[in-house]
This record gives sequence, structure tokens and C-alpha cells, in this order.
Amino acid sequence: MGRLLSIIWVFALLAGQAHASDGPSMMLTGATVYASPTASPIADALVLISGGMITAVGKRSDVQVPIDTQVIDCTGKTVVAGFWNSHVHFTGPQWLRADSAPAGQLTLRMQEMLTRWGFTTVWDLGSVPQNSLSLRARVESGEVAGPKILLAPNFFPKGGHPIYVPADVEVPEPGTPGEMTNLVSEAFGMGSDGVKLFTGSFRGPKPVVNMDPAVAKAAVDVAHARGRPVFAHPQNKAGVDIVLATHVDVMAHTVPAQHNYSEEQLSLARAEGTALIPTLTLWTTAPLLASSMVDAGVLQLKTFSDNGGTILFGTDVGFTKIVDTTLELELMGRALSASQVLAALTTNPAGFFHAARKGRVEVGMDADLVVLDGDPAADVRNLAKVGMTIRAGRIIYQKP
Repeated sequence: MGRLLSIIWVFALLAGQAHASDGPSMMLTGATVYASPTASPIADALVLISGGMITAVGKRSDVQVPIDTQVIDCTGKTVVAGFWNSHVHFTGPQWLRADSAPAGQLTLRMQEMLTRWGFTTVWDLGSVPQNSLSLRARVESGEVAGPKILLAPNFFPKGGHPIYVPADVEVPEPGTPGEMTNLVSEAFGMGSDGVKLFTGSFRGPKPVVNMDPAVAKAAVDVAHARGRPVFAHPQNKAGVDIVLATHVDVMAHTVPAQHNYSEEQLSLARAEGTALIPTLTLWTTAPLLASSMVDAGVLQLKTFSDNGGTILFGTDVGFTKIVDTTLELELMGRALSASQVLAALTTNPAGFFHAARKGRVEVGMDADLVVLDGDPAADVRNLAKVGMTIRAGRIIYQKP
């Protein structure tokens, strides 16, 4: 296997040099490189970047440094693919007036919440659409340094205004399949990349309000006809059942109110290819029963993963105030191996969302990279020790 890997990397190196006719613009040298979560690490390696793409990967001793290349010494560090956070929110006063707020201010906010933790692609699962569209446009123009932003607006069950959303904030509550079809179609017309359904809505001391399955299915039909994913927030067993019955793609949370998934739910999830975002740190913020909620979430994560389900990393940051990913990584590490956690950050979302050029450190892939100060194989929490975040060959965060 070691000889085969060496042959692959030499071929990749040569292919990258042949492809990069204009020469690489950046070189990371001396790091240990994990091309993917399951690949053997390459020690004392280099990564060449040109035109926003990876043009070569290999042993440093095998490659001569091209002229006029920015060389970044990463000796003692680890390089992995850029991270995905598949559950964030651009809510709060720091994101208001994204169309006119100073670019430097927005870049700093991005660093504090996302790029400081290695995120190069994120799913915004609920914010003010017009505001987030403006934010995304400024990031894509290069004016604001930030991750690629994918948007999925929220839809709630009729009469299911969540207790944590201020009563004076209007939320979409389609009551019929026709209403849902129209609203979701409008969302895609505005530039959304997916949708999120509250198949269960938390009402505090009042009973959970679950979405009518026919209404949920209408949203799924519109999204899937466009090849777009559907996320769901289930609040209880009934909400999970609705997810599985209507072919929703991703459960955006574990469900601590349900101790574990039933055999029937696991069977359906496996058949449907449903993915799960655990958001375990969220349960530590519960005022009561936090420990038992975390334990239930960890158990659900392990059971779902052992069942063959796809796990996607997501923190619900923006709703929660916890930006540091260390605790989420530690909690996920109670159920998964370090390589499985890394996969949840990289290859799993890239594959699930059909981003063919993301998720791996290989020739021809987008130069979305994270330089870590520690090796995640030694401690999964090292995935939070980010020294540098690179998106499309551009440094969007560098530790002072």
C-alpha cells in the first residue's frame, strides 16, 4: 500500500506540474499532509497552489521550488482540506446591513465566527435572506474575506412560531402544500441553495408543533426537482418520522428528547441516505438536563454512524454564541474516530452536496486548505488549532 501511495503521489505531482503552465503562486512546505481522512499522511510534504487550485502535492525532497512563488514554511504543522460547517446562522447585530457595513468589520466577524476555525464553506440554515445574499455577494467579489456561503431559508409548521424567535418577527408558516410550493419556489428564485423545514417546532411549555407531512413533502418535491437539498429541524420522534417519510436529505440536529433512534428509523435513514448534523455543543447550553441531553446526542451520533449514515459537521453557531469548535470536536470524538470527524468536516459534505473539487488535498481540487498547529490523529481537538485558512488559494485567516 505504501508503494502504491508513493506512485500515486509522484503521478499527481507530475500531472500538477504539467497542468500549471503559468506556475504556482503559493507553496506550503514541510507539513504533514492528509490528502483525505483515510489516506496515509505524507511527512515533510509540499502543496503547490496556482489559480486557486492545487497543482501538485508530494514529498518536499522531490520537488524544486519554482521561481517567484510565495513560500510558506509549515514545518511541524498539518495540512488538511478546508472545513465545512453545515449549520450556521448569520443572525445578530454584527451581520446587519451587510450590504453597507465596512468590509474590514465583516471580515473580522467572519474570522471570529468561522474562518478562525478553518471553515471555507458553510451552510446558512436560517437568517434574513436579503441580508445574507448581500453578505455572500461581497464575499464572492473578494471584498470581504470569508467562506463560500450556501443559503437555506427556514419554513415552519402552521402555528409553530418557535419560542426562541421573538413574537414580533414574522416567520413563514405555510399551511397547505400549495402555499409551501409557492414559498419554496420564490426562495429558489431569490438565489437560495436549499431549504430548511422545521418538522418540529419548540414552543417551550406548550406542546411541540409538527409540520404536516404533506406540506413538508411539497417543499421536498420543489427542491429535489431542482437538484437542491432539504434540511430539517426535528424536535421529537414525530419530527424525525416526518423527515424520513418525506425524503428530507439532512437532519440538522440530533434529538435529545428521543433517547435514541428506533430500528425502523435507522432502517429508513439507511434506505433514504439521510445525513445527520449532530450539533452536540448546542445541548450544553440547555438550562436544565444538559448532561443527559449531551449523552443522548452522543448516543444518537454513534448509532446513526454505525448504521452507515453520513455525518456532517455543524455547530449552529450564530444561534449559539459558542464559536470555538473544540468542544464539538471533543463530543463527536466520544462517538467517532478522529478520521471520521475529519471526514464530517471535509469529504462527507463535499460528496453529499456534490462539490466534486472540494474535500481533499489532491491535484485538480480547489485550494481550500487548513493549516493546523497539531495533528488530529494525535488528538481530535487539534482540528480546532487553526494556524491558517486558505480558500481558493487566498489566505482568509492567519493566526497572529
